[in-house]
Amino acid sequence: FSQASRISQRTLLAGTASGCAVVGIGAYYYTQNVTAEAYSPKRFQGIVLFGAPGSGKGTQAELIKEKYGYVHLSTGDILRAEVKAGTPLGKSAKGYMDSGQLVPDDVVLGMIKNNLLAAGDRGWLLDGMPRTLVQAAALDKMGCTPDTMIVLDVPDDELVRRICGRRNDPVTGKIYHLTFHPPPQEVAARCVQRSDDNEEKLKPRLAAYHKNLQPILEFYGAQGKVFRVKGNQPKEHVWAIIDKHLSSE
Repeated sequence: FSQASRISQRTLLAGTASGCAVVGIGAYYYTQNVTAEAYSPKRFQGIVLFGAPGSGKGTQAELIKEKYGYVHLSTGDILRAEVKAGTPLGKSAKGYMDSGQLVPDDVVLGMIKNNLLAAGDRGWLLDGMPRTLVQAAALDKMGCTPDTMIVLDVPDDELVRRICGRRNDPVTGKIYHLTFHPPPQEVAARCVQRSDDNEEKLKPRLAAYHKNLQPILEFYGAQGKVFRVKGNQPKEHVWAIIDKHLSSE
C-alpha cells in the first residue's frame, strides 16, 4: 500500500495494543498485534490467489499465511459472514449463491472495501477475488494492486470430484471431504453440504470462471505478475512451488 493508504488505514482500525478490529462487518476480521518481523522474509507485499472453486486456494492460503504472516482476506468467508449476519448485502448475495451464480461486482466490492487496508507491513493475501476484469480494475482503483497473482490450474473433472464431496461443519466452520478428509465421527452427523456444492450448481460456476479467466490473466499478465501452478498434484508439491516463488531468501 502507499503511505497515504497506510495513514488512511488508521481510520479503519479500532482497538488497543492487544489487537485491532476492522470497523464495518467487524466480526469477520480481527488481527492480533503481530509484526511482520515475526515471519519469514517475503518478496511481495500483496498477493492475489486465483483459481476455480475446489482448486485448493483455501489450503494454500493457510500455508502462505502461516509462514509469511500475510493478512488473509477470503471473499468467500466475508460473503458467508455477511449472509449469516443477515446484512442487506448478505441477503442480496445469498440469492445468487443459492442459484449457483457469481455474486455481482458491486455486492462483492461493497463487502470487502472495509477490509483492505488493515494489513499494514504484514502484507495482504486476497483469496477469491478478482473474479472478473471489472473487479480487477476496481481493486487497482481502491489501492489494492497485487505484486503477484498466483493461479492454481486444475482440470474440471477433478474440480467436480473435489467440490461435490465437500461437507461443512456449521459449528466450527471447518470444511471436510468425504474421500480426502472425512469429518471425525463425533461431528460427522452435523456436517452439511453447501447449497451450491453439487454438480448442477457447479457447472455454471465453472463456466463463468473460464469465461472470465482469460481477461484477468491478460490484465495482470501485461503487468508481469502472473505465476501459474498445476494444482492437480499433491498439496505438498503445490506448496513447495508457491513457497519458492514467495521467499526472498
